[in-house]
Amino acid sequence: MAAGKSGQQPGGAGRGSDDPVLWPFAAARLAMDACFWWLERGPAEQGEGDLPWTTRGIVALELATMRLRDCSRTRSGQPALVCAPYALHRALIADFAPGHSVVQSLQQGGLERIYLTDWRSATPDMRYLSIDSYLGDLNVAIDEIGAPVDLVGLCQGGWLSLLYAARFPAKVRRLVLAGAPVDLSIESRLSQLARNAPGIVYDQLVARGGGNVSGEEMLRVWSKAPCRDDVAASLQKDLSDAEGAALLARFERWNTETLDLPGTYYLQIVNWIFRENRIASGNFTALGRAIDLKDVKAPVFLLAGLDDDVVPATQALATASLIGTPPAFVAAASEPSNHLGLFMGARTHAHAWPRIAEWLRNDLSGVLARSA
Repeated sequence: MAAGKSGQQPGGAGRGSDDPVLWPFAAARLAMDACFWWLERGPAEQGEGDLPWTTRGIVALELATMRLRDCSRTRSGQPALVCAPYALHRALIADFAPGHSVVQSLQQGGLERIYLTDWRSATPDMRYLSIDSYLGDLNVAIDEIGAPVDLVGLCQGGWLSLLYAARFPAKVRRLVLAGAPVDLSIESRLSQLARNAPGIVYDQLVARGGGNVSGEEMLRVWSKAPCRDDVAASLQKDLSDAEGAALLARFERWNTETLDLPGTYYLQIVNWIFRENRIASGNFTALGRAIDLKDVKAPVFLLAGLDDDVVPATQALATASLIGTPPAFVAAASEPSNHLGLFMGARTHAHAWPRIAEWLRNDLSGVLARSA
């Protein structure tokens, strides 16, 4: 993911088509024109990025889809697992820099056991991995951590977390969904871009990547870099001083460290979630079982960006009506933020994430008694 185009609306909302979370969809408009160029170049090799993490941690588990990072400061207490988006960029989006890190903000809010899904870039032998593959490994990771966990889903990590909570409700104590696209019947640039291109264009995109979607090639096709104002809006930071210059350089480097996506996984997301809206409509099957979002009864916190045109606030907050969680146990916050600002923005980390950390720590038994 990256900041939107310049020329954004007041408050930092970009127009969105340059946001790399949209690249696999937006690039479909260019795919036919780029066809011969792709065929001549062939699929690109993609290594892992080497930008350092902000929060100290270790790799607790190596799985086919991810490295499970353990950023815990103690071995006891309630664990929280941050489910990063797997959408062409590294999980560093959740641990970008001091003052711009979800992991750090949760730690500073009093959470002692925090884990993070560090998704792997797809290699040729991963091209047939599916959404079930990622749900399965997420389940293994949670069993390793020790259920029930507090699951914090960011963007596309949000719908994956929601599916997991519906499939294994006893393994999720509380659920945080930040800028998570779930009900794609509510219009957004993401849903529009996914539906506007014929399905065959996405199939061809995967075929040209050798069975995967190449992040490096997508960056080259959709290569307009975000300008300084875009990055400042996402980081919610003045970048004119030395600290700002360092943040800008780090962001630009992060923006180029793309991940490849398995073709099967990518096509399922495009078709099942963004084109057919199966999660919200109750037609999704995960790990052999039909998913009913009403099975999600855990307390839920929804975070939305008022200037988010990737996942508009109305879409992010509409999830409350789809789940089985009693209204008394649904908390929500809307921040003056664009999409990336929900995860990287200094203002969001000063206000929303401390509130989320407090909500995760609080005893909700009093709320339960009042709602009984």
